Amino acid sequence: MYTEIKWKKSCSGIIIVNRERGVNMLGIGIIGLPNVGKSTLFNALSKRNVPAENYPFCTIEPNTAIVEYEDERLHHIKKIFNSGKAVNPAIEFIDIAGLVKGASKGEGLGNKFLDHISKVDAIAHIVRCFRDDNVVSSGNVDPATDAEIIDLELIEKDIETVDKRYEKTYKIARAGDKDARAETEILEKIKKHLESGNPVRTYKKGERNEKEEELIYSLFLLSEKPVIYVANVNENIYKIEDNEDYKKLAEYALSKDSDYFAINAKIETETNELSEEEKKEFKEEFGIDENLLNTFIIKCKKMLNLITFNTANENECKSWNIVSGTTASKAAGKIHTDMEKGFIKAEVVNWEILKNYDNIKQIREEGKLMIEGKDYIINEGDFVYIHFHV
Repeated sequence: MYTEIKWKKSCSGIIIVNRERGVNMLGIGIIGLPNVGKSTLFNALSKRNVPAENYPFCTIEPNTAIVEYEDERLHHIKKIFNSGKAVNPAIEFIDIAGLVKGASKGEGLGNKFLDHISKVDAIAHIVRCFRDDNVVSSGNVDPATDAEIIDLELIEKDIETVDKRYEKTYKIARAGDKDARAETEILEKIKKHLESGNPVRTYKKGERNEKEEELIYSLFLLSEKPVIYVANVNENIYKIEDNEDYKKLAEYALSKDSDYFAINAKIETETNELSEEEKKEFKEEFGIDENLLNTFIIKCKKMLNLITFNTANENECKSWNIVSGTTASKAAGKIHTDMEKGFIKAEVVNWEILKNYDNIKQIREEGKLMIEGKDYIINEGDFVYIHFHV
């Protein structure tokens, strides 16, 4: 159901790449304490009606959805090529049951839920920033404390993982193995970092050597995954500067070197039941950003280190998500494996140029369509036409 991640080097540094899925669909796990709005947000994103009751562990097994989001560039590309339809890009979201304090020790089916988290590529950590007497809660609204409860559970699980690896490696190091001795030294530093309450993703950020990167990858540490903290707020989201709970969560997120976002999951879910016209009228009346969900998904896309390129013909124009640093031949394989195998060349023009033209012929005549080889690195907004032989 899920994917695992691995690391590789690119011209821009370390990037996430998909290990198992041929389609390269990376997944965002939606996590948080019970009753903070995880399933409500999932319903808003997926336009599905999964259980979202106000009691703990309403969700046991993860719900998954492939969620499309709008790529506005397709409107213009469709006109240029007179395409029959436009196909937007998509990201997978996984609704994971609420974690509780002590999850790393098995509390609240914790080990099962932590295993679900280990299989996603990044995390949307939903934090309650609203007040509702009807919601079952363990206490007052305190976003920073609530967020830290989950983060410390992930860290505790990572310490356990590091300890197990250390015990195994230390025995080899004592026998005189130099590589094992070097590994134990790294493990000791990582454990010290974790025991200070810091996630692994902040360990020597941007300064890790290849050995450290490989070791951390091999451990599949939960706190290494990128995180966006999502404040689920009351109706006053649109005066977010007045929301003290949101401010506290934003400050906490920055302290963990992570992004943050605010949304009213309940309103977003309820407006899904309206027609597009009714939804637009409702959001205009209350001054709600019509594209809030789309903005959130794009933030998740960036967190996954994804970029989008476009293709088109008379049948359809389409947006494709790939990991930043992907070559033209690998991007061709995203479309079809035969294209990668028989890759000859790619004709490429970036959106910043393409948007100024009404037809591809003029772009060619003015020399704006560049011929690139298999090792060309695809950029965000590239329009790509692949030449290949079967």
